[in-house]
Order: sequence, then C-alpha cells, then structure tokens
Amino acid sequence: MDKRVYGVIGIVSKMANWNADFTGYPKTTSDGSTFGSDKALKYPMKKMWENKGDKVLYIKSLKLSEGKKGEVTVVPRSLKERYQYIFGVKDLKQCKDTSEVLKNLFNAVDVKNFGATFAEEGNNISITGAVQIGQGFNKYDGTNPEEQQILSPFRDGSKDNADSEEAKNSTLGTKIVSNEAHYFYPFTINPLAYKEFKELSVTDGYTEEDYNKFKEAALVSATSFATNAKAGCENEFAIFVETDSDLYLPTLSEYIEFEKGEDKNIIKIQCSELLNSLKDRIKNVEIYFNPYTTKVESNIEGAKEYNIFTQKEV
Repeated sequence: MDKRVYGVIGIVSKMANWNADFTGYPKTTSDGSTFGSDKALKYPMKKMWENKGDKVLYIKSLKLSEGKKGEVTVVPRSLKERYQYIFGVKDLKQCKDTSEVLKNLFNAVDVKNFGATFAEEGNNISITGAVQIGQGFNKYDGTNPEEQQILSPFRDGSKDNADSEEAKNSTLGTKIVSNEAHYFYPFTINPLAYKEFKELSVTDGYTEEDYNKFKEAALVSATSFATNAKAGCENEFAIFVETDSDLYLPTLSEYIEFEKGEDKNIIKIQCSELLNSLKDRIKNVEIYFNPYTTKVESNIEGAKEYNIFTQKEV
C-alpha cells in the first residue's frame, strides 16, 4: 500500500457500558472526562475477524486442564499455547527458526494490524503495528452513569444456615451503564511500519487487502458485538483520509465536535480548512455515519458520504 491513512471511529453507547474500569463504572480521567481505551475498540474487531475464520492471536481462548487429583477445569490458554493452537505447532520450544515464527505472526490478522510483543521460548520479538489507535474520548457533555439493581432468580447456596432470612432471599446484582455517550477514536495507518520485516521476506508488508479488512471491522464490529454490557453500543461514525505516504496530519479526533440537535444529533468536522489546503496531497476522503439519527457538518472538498449500515453513498 503506497498511502497513509488518518481517521476517526465513532461509537455510540446508549444505556450500555462501552468500557468499564475496575469499579464497574465507565472509564474516566482524573478530571471526570469519560473515555474508552483502544483495547475496548480492538476487542470487537478481533472477535469479528475470529468469527469470520481469520487467525487472531491476542484474544482469550479456553482449554480443559486436568489437575493432579484428576479434576478437570476450564482455564485460559497461555500465549505460547494460543500460538501453537492457531498455527498448528506441536511445540514452540522445538522451533529454532525465528523467521518461521515471524511469518506465522504476520499471518495473524490482529498482529498484521496492531503489532505484537512476543517473548516466548527463546523468541523475543517486537512488532510495531501499522495501525495505531488512540484513546476514544466522549464528546457528549450530558453523559451520566446509571446504576441498576438486578435480582437473581437464585438464593445464595453458600450460606450456612438455610433457614435464615438472608439465605432465603434471592441475591442482588448491579449493572452500571451510561445514559448516553459518544466516543471518538483517532487512528493512523502507516504501511511503512513493516519495511524492515518486508526486507527480511517474512511478510509482504501492509497491503490494500489488510486495509480493507481493518476498514470493514472499523465500520461494523461494535454493532455486531452484542454482549450484555455492549448491547446498545454501535458504530455511528467514521472518517478515512487517504494521503500521500509522506504527508503527516495531526490527531483528527481533536477536530470533531458533537451536539444534540432537536431531531438528529450533529457531528461537526472542523478540519475542513486544513484538509482543503492539502487537497493536492490527499487521495480520498470518505465519511460514514448513521443518517437516521445523525447529521454531519463538513466542508471537505471532494469528500464522499456513506450510510454506515448499507455503505451506500448518501
């Protein structure tokens, strides 16, 4: 691929918890700003790729493990076990050829996009990903956490006295969500990140096919990932700015504003002047959004606008 790509991915969360901290509340900075980590966005992408049959290395998977006393439990695979499982390697320890390990790593779609740190069995490998995703800050100032009490259909069977009032009652749980939040993640794609590895003949570099796989996941993976906490989270916006390979742009999410309108939400793209001044070095600009709930205000010359669900031009 002979271009760089800059962009923003927008995620809406309604009565859902896009990215919780260890207390269960939506993540916030020290000044109270709600945000989502890059891991929260990458995980649905990885699940989507895995469900399509692609090799994904850095994702939790389970195996049955037999203990010393014969008990069988379910445990997560280690990184070494995950590598051996998806690449059909019997024992990584027996592999003395680092180039073979590198070729396998680049065959994992998540490594090809996001890079890897792989320090297993004599292989100390670090790959800086061609795709870099920043933190996604919520741009809606009306966001508040909501705490819901949930009644379990079962009593706590661990109570010693089954006749006590506490043991007779069903247990309570808590679900914490945001009333509404709109996260905007900046990203950049630098295909030259794998130049040295390409010279070692362990990868064909970051290709147009790799970019299209990332683009597809960037547009629909959050919508497709419907767990209990993520039900209510959807892809609502994305912009892709494809440029010459030697053009460097600032973080585009800083130029995105969100407002609640009377009929529809409004996403304002405030970097039109910047991009228009560089139009001779910009190859293509595509804007995706949900036209049923959102209006996009933009003056970027030559930008094409698409329905994020149908991916047809609007």
